[in-house]
Amino acid sequence: MTTAQRSVVMLYALHPDHRSGAVLETALNLAKRVGMAPPVFSRTRQQIIEVGWLKETGRLGHIKYLRPDPRRMGENVAIPLRRAT
Repeated sequence: MTTAQRSVVMLYALHPDHRSGAVLETALNLAKRVGMAPPVFSRTRQQIIEVGWLKETGRLGHIKYLRPDPRRMGENVAIPLRRAT
């Protein structure tokens, strides 16, 4: 993973998010936060989407809402089983 890719992943992981886990911030504002030109940010974000670090949680028109993939971020996504009574 490149430094730029790592910066974008960490930005999404640490950014305050919606209850769905999606980051509700424009790409332009996110690019400014990490000091990237918007086209570079968009290309880098697309690269990390393709390898599975970010996933789309919804769409409104042409706007995609993304969140870090919980499995990639090390979150426990298993649901504990319990015995049926």
